[in-house]
Amino acid sequence: MTDGYGSQAGPAGEELGDALLDALFSRSPAGLHIYDRHLRLVRVNVAARMMREFPVDRMVGRSLSEILRVFDIAEPGVVERSVRRVLESGRPAFDLVVRLRSRREPTLEVVTSATVLRLHGVDGTVLGVAAALTDVTARVRAEADLRLLNEAATRVGTTLDVFRTATEFCELAVPRLADTVTVDVYDTVVRGHAPTPEFRDQGAALRRAGFRSAAGPEYQGVPRTGEVTTYPPATPYRAALDTLAPSLIGRLDPDASWLDPDRRRDARILAAGVHSMLLVPIRARGLVLGLACFYRWRNPTPFDEKDLALAEQLTTHAALCLDNARQYGRERSTARILTGRLTHPDTPRTAAVDIAHTYLPAGTGGAWFDVIPLSGARIALVAGDTSAEADAADPAAMGELRAAIEALSELDLPPDEILERLHDLASRPEPVTAGAPGLPAPGTEPASCLYVVYDPVTRLCTAASAGHPAPFLVHPGGDVESLDVAAGPPLGRDIAQYRSTERALPAGSTLVLCNTALLTDSPALAQALPGRIAGTAAGLSLQALCDSLAMDLSPDRLGHDAFLLMARTRTLGPDRTNAWTFPNNPAIVSMARKAATTQLADWHVDADLVDNTALIVSELVTNAVRYAEGPIRLRLILGDTLTCEVADDSSTAPHLRRALDTDEHGRGLFITAQLTRRWGVRGVSRGKAIWAEQDLVPSPPPSLPASPAPVGAGTP
Repeated sequence: MTDGYGSQAGPAGEELGDALLDALFSRSPAGLHIYDRHLRLVRVNVAARMMREFPVDRMVGRSLSEILRVFDIAEPGVVERSVRRVLESGRPAFDLVVRLRSRREPTLEVVTSATVLRLHGVDGTVLGVAAALTDVTARVRAEADLRLLNEAATRVGTTLDVFRTATEFCELAVPRLADTVTVDVYDTVVRGHAPTPEFRDQGAALRRAGFRSAAGPEYQGVPRTGEVTTYPPATPYRAALDTLAPSLIGRLDPDASWLDPDRRRDARILAAGVHSMLLVPIRARGLVLGLACFYRWRNPTPFDEKDLALAEQLTTHAALCLDNARQYGRERSTARILTGRLTHPDTPRTAAVDIAHTYLPAGTGGAWFDVIPLSGARIALVAGDTSAEADAADPAAMGELRAAIEALSELDLPPDEILERLHDLASRPEPVTAGAPGLPAPGTEPASCLYVVYDPVTRLCTAASAGHPAPFLVHPGGDVESLDVAAGPPLGRDIAQYRSTERALPAGSTLVLCNTALLTDSPALAQALPGRIAGTAAGLSLQALCDSLAMDLSPDRLGHDAFLLMARTRTLGPDRTNAWTFPNNPAIVSMARKAATTQLADWHVDADLVDNTALIVSELVTNAVRYAEGPIRLRLILGDTLTCEVADDSSTAPHLRRALDTDEHGRGLFITAQLTRRWGVRGVSRGKAIWAEQDLVPSPPPSLPASPAPVGAGTP
């Protein structure tokens, strides 16, 4: 026979029911709370009374909401609503997490898993609810610790930078393990060196590499990140580094002898109300790199041995990442020394501009600049940088980017087209062929680039920017302005939309190029330039000006490589250039040659150079007569080199060929290539221009095979 609820009736059933109640209230390990239908506590079992930190047996007769407040339960409203929902609906609640925190010192936190059931009378009347609480603190804590360790493997060490790695470590541990975390490393670690035991024994300086506080990301520690500090003797910090043993201070006594209110760090600890600390030496591969400190001041629960074990595990992983960053910094420094040209090139002598440059290495970043001679005595000033957040920039990638720029410069394209082609190269996936060169792949930190071309003949400045700061223009009278250069997207990002800006510069102007590391206060740079430029008139060299200006304007602590490039423009007037336009006729070859030799004589050019130039002019004009239809223009420029240009209306680019002994044609460009230091073709507004440069000290003419003279190349 059963009752209305399917339970066994009769004496045997009643006896079993009494035994069950006795077991639940006297021997069950789970705490059992019985509440009436008004949610007042009416009975608890022995297990509930055994939780001395939470004397719930003293709460009999009180309401659930009062009990939740007394035991400082997290999210009491959620717990009370869940219990009322069970009372009203009859649907039980399982695995309801209830966090209890004692108000006694030291604070104790317990996590319980509650199962809540509605209680009915024999006639089905609702009598109240029963809550069975199981202590799952150890399980929940172990799961949280495991999640934190797993996150450390992916969140700490994403870059090969000491400061970024330390910051990632601090951000991971706050607030889940501590309310404040600091990382101090020996100053030599930042420079890529391994601290020796002798170095540590001397109380060596440490540098604050990482800091994070639960007070907020804007909150700064003492000392601030990047500043140098030392640990005084007879303090737990110094003891932890001397013994290399992790230290747990479960209860910090504000009156401890080692705390000195006159020391800034100790004063901050006392003011914040820190009550518990962990000190863990940072060790990796047999080296001691520094000290990680964990503080609790907001979380009232003090650290315990389990917290210390977790902090050691986290610090061990961070130490390996920090040592990787240290070794990378050392190797990168070596690479920068061996390949110093990647960041501080030897700028060429040029008739277009006077050049001065200063490079301030910070050990991070990919800042660089180049000065590239172009045809027609023009000069290209190129500046580039990685993002300010790209502290682990790859010098090899920057070298590949600069090599691509130099190669594209040979094509004599406008600045906007140069940047578009660079953008296309940077947007392509990395080559899969082993050892194949390539620019930084998509997804890496973006690279900015500024490409400026100055023509000393026309005084025309043409510039385009891929996310790089525009250059400053200092007028001869001292006025300063920022050139209006439209900034397109960084190389490899978004859609390539670049636009060239043209500006005729006054004679004697100065162009100033730099990267964002020197533009933390750009008005200061603009204000300092006029007086400094004027100082060069009093005998101060442009290089001395550049050096002093860069040092004065650089931040106290450079977080990124910085450079300053100054170019004082020159002008090649009519006394250094001349141009002629001829109709398209074979007879003009001798006329062009005569005009060129006469001009070179007026310039008092070496006789051998005159002969070589006459031959070059003959060959280039002959080709123009043969393949073009419209007028032909000859231009000579006397700068650091002698430039000869022949322009026509044909867009067909010539190709260098090696003619056979029996060929009557095909030797024009071959002869030109042999007589000049370099030659090339560039597009002009209508057609093309073939240019050739010769050193002002001529090379001997090559011995050429005997062959019939080209058409139109007879003697004048």
